Amino acid sequence: MWRNIASNALSLFIVALIAMGGVIAWGKNQYSAAGPLEQAICVKVDRGSSMGKVSAALAERGAINNPSIMRIGADYSDKSQLLKAGSFLVPERASMRDIVDIVTRGGASTCGTEVVLRVGVTRAEIQVRELDPTTDRFVTVSTYLPADDAVPEQYLAVREDADTRYRIALAEGATSWQIVQALNAADFLTGTLAELPAEGSLAPDSYEVRAGDERTALIDAMTAEQAVRLAEAWANRADGLPLKSPQEALILASIVEKETGLPEERGQVASVFVNRLERGMKLQTDPTVIYGVTNGQGVLGRGLRQSELRRETPFNTYVIEGLPPTPIANPGLASLQAVLNPDDTPYIFFVADGTGGHAFATTLAEHNANVAKWRKIEADNN
Repeated sequence: MWRNIASNALSLFIVALIAMGGVIAWGKNQYSAAGPLEQAICVKVDRGSSMGKVSAALAERGAINNPSIMRIGADYSDKSQLLKAGSFLVPERASMRDIVDIVTRGGASTCGTEVVLRVGVTRAEIQVRELDPTTDRFVTVSTYLPADDAVPEQYLAVREDADTRYRIALAEGATSWQIVQALNAADFLTGTLAELPAEGSLAPDSYEVRAGDERTALIDAMTAEQAVRLAEAWANRADGLPLKSPQEALILASIVEKETGLPEERGQVASVFVNRLERGMKLQTDPTVIYGVTNGQGVLGRGLRQSELRRETPFNTYVIEGLPPTPIANPGLASLQAVLNPDDTPYIFFVADGTGGHAFATTLAEHNANVAKWRKIEADNN
């Protein structure tokens, strides 16, 4: 009898092991299989939260089918204690394994709120943007001018959130004064910029920052990046250019930057100025004269006067020979590359053509005809 009992017990034990193995295999399959999520969502993990709370919230939103399996899977893979606070983008059909990896790997938040300080050539503004997980695109929910406007509620609501991301976006052609003014007005940065960086020394780009970062450290990063760009562009320059140093290239690049906003024109505009320098002609470019009037502090807001075009100043290229003494803005990489590898053209003139671009000419007669067309467009518009 005892032999029968032992035999039955052993059989039951084996059956139980098999059943348990099946349950484990099923759980593993469920943990790794594609999830039910039909559209991507943004998941916020609060500081001090737990894998149990996160899995329960995901189940409520239809991202997973079984929060217990997700919690057990995270425990089994030793990731439960690695949960990171932040906002994370969970793509459609993400498995529980994928989601656990997303919320434990760390790094910057991949969705949620982004605050962007945009420093342009006419003004600086702060945008509060929210990621739409269904399109993976940021949507602007608030915009204001930090130097002039009252701080909007949308910004105040996210400023203290630990997972709010911050970014500084510098446009090509902004002056050092404009950049310093904008950074000093951004309340999520610390420290004060008392000195003005050399004109042209800051690299236009997008810079990820954190709330509380030092303004001086950010300026140092911009300066270092511009130095690297200039050195690389200078090392790869074309032969025979009428530019004696990287600083002269930086000056000319700043002029090209202010003369055109069309990327495809930079090489042609650069060729005009290079051809003029080679022939000993004056550059005769309005942006340098304007810089001499404003010192790079804001926008002139009106046309140049004849007296300003005739006055001899270091920046009046209608009067002086060659280049002005300093850059007139902070040029981007494309303009640096354009002046050091300009298009091969015979052009020595250009004027606006009414489309946002320019009409180029080789002879004065061609240029005068182009100017007449532009004058007519101006008159018709007025």
